[in-house]
This record gives sequence, structure tokens and C-alpha cells, in this order.
Amino acid sequence: MAILIPNRLARRHFIARQGLASPPRRALSRDDLVAMVHDLGFVQVDSIGTVERAHHHILFARNQTYRQRDLHRLIEDDRSLFEHWTHDASIIPCAFFPYWRHRFARDRERLQSRWWKERLEAARLEMDRVLDRIAREGPLRARDFEAREKPSTGWWDWHPSKAALEFLWRTGELAIARRDGFQKVYDLAQNVIPTAHYEREIEHHAFIDWACRSAFRRLGFATRGEIAAFWDLVTPAEVEEWMKENREELLHVEVEPADGGRPRASYALASAFDPAIEPPEAPARLRILSPFDPLLRDRARAERLFGFQYRIEIFVPEAKRQYGYYVFPVLRGETMVGRIDARADRQIDRLVVRAFWTEPGVRVSAALLSALDAELERLRRFAGVGGVEFQDGWLRV
Repeated sequence: MAILIPNRLARRHFIARQGLASPPRRALSRDDLVAMVHDLGFVQVDSIGTVERAHHHILFARNQTYRQRDLHRLIEDDRSLFEHWTHDASIIPCAFFPYWRHRFARDRERLQSRWWKERLEAARLEMDRVLDRIAREGPLRARDFEAREKPSTGWWDWHPSKAALEFLWRTGELAIARRDGFQKVYDLAQNVIPTAHYEREIEHHAFIDWACRSAFRRLGFATRGEIAAFWDLVTPAEVEEWMKENREELLHVEVEPADGGRPRASYALASAFDPAIEPPEAPARLRILSPFDPLLRDRARAERLFGFQYRIEIFVPEAKRQYGYYVFPVLRGETMVGRIDARADRQIDRLVVRAFWTEPGVRVSAALLSALDAELERLRRFAGVGGVEFQDGWLRV
């Protein structure tokens, strides 16, 4: 018989597993930061810096003592973290590199059959030259190869060396040593990934077992599809087969949605989830989250658990946007209370608040506005601007 998990408890479990139940002002060492990324699994990278780039914002939302330079040092100096692909470009613990070898093998076949195919025909002759030049000269950017080639005019017109670099990165022969600005700087993978992780081999069955178990530990409860989608390393069919092999370890649970409707049939790993234990209550403070925060990455799951429907509108024509180009979700305690359109305007040295919308049923109280002011002040300091400026008509109720 399935175990019913009330919505309040489901939200609390998930928030705790997403690192948002820990004290946000505790001291954060570099080891603690590695542990945070490890516990999350990965942190998505995004180039848009409306306030701050997503990977920095995600970590800051969990600990306000986080500083951007610490992440750079862990990637570039300590080599504790590396950048590669999950559902999108992400920062991942180097300890996971052996599991990513299985992704490299899959991508080597998959990428040659998609839109890459035509580009790889031109790039194939460049691959040995690219590898040889990086081996001789050290880390290089795509632009370092452009002098003798037609410059790229964008994503769909990569020059051959750019396509070669990306293919070699996606298939594990190259790694990203650092970013200059936001440009990738590529090096041979063995020069970036610590030897113990680079040389370690994981057989396929153990890889599937790790991918499923580690996803359950980070999600708490999940459907087959959610487990497959978490790392984007395994297929739903592989998850299905793993669940059949390990069915005695799985709990059948039903998760109550935020709207009180029909519970969602899901599973939990008994060794990693005890429905009788109530996680600690999340801090009551208000937090402005990145649109790419792992709490909300699975939009359908977020809507079921929090009753919060979110769509990023950067690719929506301006006239059709409901809210704005880059609007941030707002969490207070364990409840999504609104969304805010804000940006760090470096020219005027201000965090500019264009609009704040509350969610249905959320009352605009003095306490809520005070909590919002406190979070905007924290975010202002993190973004490195001198003050907060509210535009006329910013409060939308």
C-alpha cells in the first residue's frame, strides 16, 4: 500500500534536499562549498547576468556568505569541480567524472546524428590539429583558432575548429580549464581532472545504479521520468529496469499536490527517505531565487509541490510576455510568495526593481515588504551595486 505524503511535508523534504533549509548565514569554507555542490548534484551555468550569473546566484541563495571567487578557485586551482553537461551546461564535482565517461560514449554516437552531423564533416579534419595545438600550447579559446578561418557569425555558423572543440569537450577529450569573461578555455581533460578521478573506470551496471540512487537521494521522492531527467544520464527504460531489479528497496508513495488534488504516484529509496521523519523547518526569511534554481528546474514538479507556475520569458516576444524578460521567483520559508523583475544597472550603480507580483492568496503586508527589502539589500551587496531603486508602479497586486 502506498504511503501518503502530505503537501506540507513533501515541500519540506524537497526544500531540505535542495539545501534551502540550512542556516543561510553560517560560515562557508571552500570544502563546505564543494559539499554544497555535491549535495545538490550540480549547479547550472547560464550566461545571463541580469543581477548575477545563475551559478553564483544559486549558491548565494543557500548561503549569503558565498563569494564568487571561491567557486572560481575550486574550478581553476583546486580542481574540485568541473563544467560539463547535465540537462544543460553545469558545474559538477570532479568525483563524478568517471560516471560522465558513460555520457561521453553516448554523446559520441548521438551528436553525430543530429544537427552536429554536417558541422562535424567539416570539423573532423580539425580535431587532431586542435588536440595537437592544445597539447603543445596549453589551454586555448575558440577565438584562438579563428585567425586562419572564416569567423563564426553565431551558434548556427560555428567555424570548424569551434565545432571540433565543442565535440571534443562534449565527448570528454577536452575539458574547460576556466572561462575568460564567459568564453570557454579548453585544455586536455587529463590536465584538468585530477588523476584519481580521470583514471577511474566504472562499469555500466554500477553507473546505472549510481545514477538512479544518487537522483533519489537528491529528490527524495520521484517518478521514473523524474529520476531519468535528474542527471540526464540514463534513459527511462534504464530506470525502469533498475527499479525492477531493486523493487524491494523502493517505497511506493503518493505525494499530495499543492492544490489538494489527486496525489501523484511516486517512489522513494527506503535507505534514503523516511516518511515518518519531518525535516527541519526552512528559515522564515525571504529569498529571491535564480530562474534556474534546482528547486524549480523541473517546472511541472514545482507547480505540483508549490502551486507555482513559472515560465522564463527570455525567448518570448516582448509584447507577449506576462511578466518580463528575466523575472526571479521569490520564496519565503516554504512558500512561493511571488516573482520580481529586477536588474543590476551598473551604469547608475543601482539594483533596479521594476515590478513585484505576489502569488494568489499572498497578502501584501508590512512584514512581507520588510522581508523583501532585507533580501534586496542582501542581493544588492552580492551584485556589487551601491543601492536599490524602485521604479514607479513597481508593486503589482
